[in-house]
Amino acid sequence: MTTELNATRQQWLAARLDLLEEEKALTRQSDALAIKRQQLPRVRIGKQYRFDTDGGNVSLEDLFGGRSQLLVYHFMFGPDYTAGCPSCSSIADGFNGFFLHLENHDVAFWAVSRAPLAKLEAFKRRMDWSFPWASSFGSDFNGDFSVWFSAEQQHQGEVDYNYRREPPAPQPRAARTVQEWQPRDNEAPITQIAAMTGTDVPTYTRDRPGVSAFELIDGAVYHSYSSYARGLDGLWGMYQWLDRAPKGRNETGIWWRHHDRYGKE
Repeated sequence: MTTELNATRQQWLAARLDLLEEEKALTRQSDALAIKRQQLPRVRIGKQYRFDTDGGNVSLEDLFGGRSQLLVYHFMFGPDYTAGCPSCSSIADGFNGFFLHLENHDVAFWAVSRAPLAKLEAFKRRMDWSFPWASSFGSDFNGDFSVWFSAEQQHQGEVDYNYRREPPAPQPRAARTVQEWQPRDNEAPITQIAAMTGTDVPTYTRDRPGVSAFELIDGAVYHSYSSYARGLDGLWGMYQWLDRAPKGRNETGIWWRHHDRYGKE
């Protein structure tokens, strides 16, 4: 991409106004898509899921906390991880700022992971986070919402993630749950990310990221929406800023870290 470096203010303004029309069209399209999300049919949740929280063992209905809506971020932190997924962690760095606003607008918010609660709470303290985080350890919740898969499912090609069937993975593969890059220093990006969680690639990729929405109607819980992979881009705050920076995302590999690791590696 070639950028004009000696433009006049008038040339810049003309180009900016052209882009503004496209941005407005995208905003209108986004508004229309939001309405379609809200109009998706609801599926009643019949299974009784249980979660460990700092307030005790609770049901899915309890996570609403008296509100009519619930948003769940499926945070990649499996029982074998020693730290949360760095990609999920960079997304979660923005949760502290907005979850309180959601809670005061009839929307409960929780991160949910498979790791035991004690491990989640230790990492939460390390990251200095305050948002609600529940453990689904021993529950079918992650599997039922397509954010956890067994080793057998991986090897037999029975992984349905992001509404697509993945091929069998008898060997570690370059998973594309975040984005695809060229390997750097002879190490595949997915291997770098897995190492940050203290796991290998197969173990790391059995857990996946996602967001799910639920509604409480007449005492019954209904599932309204789920999104995965790059469907989470809009929730990844740093990318919304980078997309407006002069060089954009400007990525050649895995550059982000757990926020307490910058300058230490």
